Amino acid sequence: MAKYLVLGSYTSAAWAAQVKDPQNRLETVSQVFERLGGSVESAYLAFGDHDIVGIADMPDNISAAAISMAITAGGAFHSLKTVPLMSFEDGVKALKKAGEASYTPPGT
Repeated sequence: MAKYLVLGSYTSAAWAAQVKDPQNRLETVSQVFERLGGSVESAYLAFGDHDIVGIADMPDNISAAAISMAITAGGAFHSLKTVPLMSFEDGVKALKKAGEASYTPPGT
């Protein structure tokens, strides 16, 4: 399964709803990931630009895009980013492949 970094920022209305009726939204959201064939590996509330930080496993980019679209469509987030992750092993393979590309930048 592919791994994804999920960064979300709630709207003020979503925070107000949580303050009025506190819930562990991770339980609900995890079920949505599972319905699309994935899972939430870990998730945290955070300070700063993002209120939610998580790592998720999804079967493919289409499923990851679908979960992002579904959650965003709900309206609770004013910002939701889904970032594909790769292992260091795959990163080294990509570096080796990049070395074989023989790319020449403009102006050289």
